[in-house]
Amino acid sequence: MAALDWSRIAADLDAYGCAVAGPLLGAAECAGLAAHYDDDARFRSRVVMARHGFGRGEYKYFARPLPAPVKALREALYPRFAPLANRWGEALREPARFPPTHEEFLERCRAAGQTRPTPLLLRYGPGDYNCLHQDLYGENVFPLQVAILLSEPGADFTGGELVLTEQRPRMQSRVEVPALRRGDGIAFAVNVRPVRGARGSYRVKMRHGVSRIRSGERFTLGIIFHDAE
Repeated sequence: MAALDWSRIAADLDAYGCAVAGPLLGAAECAGLAAHYDDDARFRSRVVMARHGFGRGEYKYFARPLPAPVKALREALYPRFAPLANRWGEALREPARFPPTHEEFLERCRAAGQTRPTPLLLRYGPGDYNCLHQDLYGENVFPLQVAILLSEPGADFTGGELVLTEQRPRMQSRVEVPALRRGDGIAFAVNVRPVRGARGSYRVKMRHGVSRIRSGERFTLGIIFHDAE
């Protein structure tokens, strides 16, 4: 964490609503997490996207206790993003402020009935894709989340680019398609972010998805900081 360029990450999030943080996991850690997918005892639920109109492919939400790397990432990343989240909230004139530690934020979630963990593993095969969406699970929503690519583009799969869109008021949508390698983490806005205009900051809405997998298999770890109802 200390080796990452956090000032650049914050600047990219302010400018584009997303930032490639750099490598957060090594190759062995990526392979180990992807291998968890077939161990149903580690998960609380499985979602087949086609059944709900979400796209094609599937994902599973981890059960507690979370795998040690997942828990550690959640706890280490949250305090890096909390000051930015509070700055965004101030710019958008939102009343909620986020505490300095992740455990304090989870206490707030639990008090609102949000008790189910949201970190997840996603698996895509040939022809699979994920429609544009937002990961909102209740009253308490932390405005940033992180995705970590667990597979190597070009070697493990082709296609399957992460796609982020930004809907600006009275303007056409803007698209980001960041280049990721295995182990890279990308932070992006969950729902809305502030953009400075002539009369102060205004809000833009963001969504994310995954383009069609051409070949191979793609695994992703999703780190969402709020829990679900």
